[in-house]
Amino acid sequence: MTTYTPPVKDMSFVINDVLNIHKYSNLPGFADATAETIEAILEEGGKLASEVLHPLNKVGDREGCKRHDDGSVTTPTGFKDAYNQFREGGWNGIAFDPDYGGQGLPFVIAMALNEMISGANMAFGMYPGLAAGAANALHAHGSEELKRRYLPKMISGEWGGTMNLTEPHCGTDLGLLRAKAAPQGDGSYKISGQKIWISAGEHDLVENIIHLVLARIEGAPEGVKGISLFVVPKYFVGDDGSLGERNAVQCGGLEEKMGIHGNATCVMNYDEATGWLVGEENRGLNAMFVMMNEARLGVAVQGLAISEVSYQNAATYANERLQGRSLTGTKAPEKPADPIIVHPDVRRMLLEQRATIEGGRAWMLWAALQADLHAKSEDDETRRKADDILGLMTPALKAYLTDRGFWHASTALQVLGGSGYTQEWGMEQFVRDARIAMIYEGANGIQALDLVGRKLPREGGRAIQAYFGELDEFIADHAGADAELKPYIDGLVSAKADLVDATQWLMQNAFANPDNAGASSVDYLTLFSLTCLAHGWAQLARAAIAARGEGGDKSFFENKLITGRIFLERILPDAKSSLLKLKSGAEPLMAMKAEAFMAS
Repeated sequence: MTTYTPPVKDMSFVINDVLNIHKYSNLPGFADATAETIEAILEEGGKLASEVLHPLNKVGDREGCKRHDDGSVTTPTGFKDAYNQFREGGWNGIAFDPDYGGQGLPFVIAMALNEMISGANMAFGMYPGLAAGAANALHAHGSEELKRRYLPKMISGEWGGTMNLTEPHCGTDLGLLRAKAAPQGDGSYKISGQKIWISAGEHDLVENIIHLVLARIEGAPEGVKGISLFVVPKYFVGDDGSLGERNAVQCGGLEEKMGIHGNATCVMNYDEATGWLVGEENRGLNAMFVMMNEARLGVAVQGLAISEVSYQNAATYANERLQGRSLTGTKAPEKPADPIIVHPDVRRMLLEQRATIEGGRAWMLWAALQADLHAKSEDDETRRKADDILGLMTPALKAYLTDRGFWHASTALQVLGGSGYTQEWGMEQFVRDARIAMIYEGANGIQALDLVGRKLPREGGRAIQAYFGELDEFIADHAGADAELKPYIDGLVSAKADLVDATQWLMQNAFANPDNAGASSVDYLTLFSLTCLAHGWAQLARAAIAARGEGGDKSFFENKLITGRIFLERILPDAKSSLLKLKSGAEPLMAMKAEAFMAS
């Protein structure tokens, strides 16, 4: 019942006009990313998303995956054919290193494509998404032998990939990990243990699945300092790339989940499976963080994508559903009632979603550009600054956009009223699917702690100072903004001032009482994210005003500015309340004794 229209025009506007990607044509891969090429990629990727993947979204939800007695897993009807089309189109390797079969295009384009795939079918998108993350971790930390053996077919999409961290007793606190690795004297290890909640752990879309597994080598230190990373293929791979015998790894069961039923979430049993070390001994988390950070950006994209598809369907319904009459007089006299889009509160729900989506897309793609600058710039200072800023952005993007994604899906359902609550209309699936994104790849409260506890103080606050410098430069460049742009610059100035205030408060109070950091972390992340959105909207408004003056689709740019006003007047004011809540500190939260929380 739902539909999906890829937001190609909006993505092209952000990439070409807001980010001005063409000024980076001196960087590897960017010269090939002409406006025509970007348009063609987004158009063709959008067709795959809307015409092939989205019709399978409800199928995947209703059928789910099925585990068989031999441990094999089949995906829902149509998934395998759709994956073959995805693979044959070369979509897996669009931004990957050409040395291993990738196309080497900018990461920012891949992120736009990922949004369309996730928006069309979130569960499907996880299969190639996990493979890409595993490939990047191998690319960053694997030996040349491992990279040559595994990467080409992972990048081509012939093989899949996973990330194996969580164990039944061990989630966020990986120091409790029990999976063991026994060295065999020939460079290999025998891996034993059980991992749970492994997305795409077993399925029928690919010939082989390359698992990245965290385990502790015998005799290694306790805690996180003794964890190593191993590559454990489902099937052994010969020197010529051919598949050999089955490894001792098997899916022991599928999780029965609230949503994303089309993705196989597996219990994985390793019974002395053979694996090979990735990177250095006892440095597994460093290697796995490459995949985890990419996965967090991928989950942030899922939040944005669910926001977009739920908004689209709610907006369509609001324009078609007849109910009541406008408060200011009949708007459709030829009809028995007016469409509900005439009602201010319906517009409030839709426009607040749209303002966050469009600002969030600009923020997300700007962050993806930082990843490109870090990977491809020849200037050390540029690379360092981009890496610092991206590290700061990652937990905020993941937490804020997935929080909003769930809220937007719920709000979109509200627009449909009782129809939204029924399975027939498909909106309730968006709500169920969106909810997991707030939890996996590090629950959102953990992301807030990561931002406040790790990213802010790192290197003496170098990253946050770099971002403040970025904002100051942008503000200074537009100090004389005309009347139309000025509210966006003023909004950014105000938000940045509140963020500086909050950062200084944390510096003064978190060391004296660490609970202050914990109590204020979510509010800080919210304030930080609103500042990033204000920055995004200031960039959007500047580009829209300039583009409107050059002709083209003036209604597109006018609507962009109308939506920007919604952000400034109805969303950005939340920055002030976040600052007030943050400064209340830990005392109100910690005053009640633990036993008082229990029912008497």
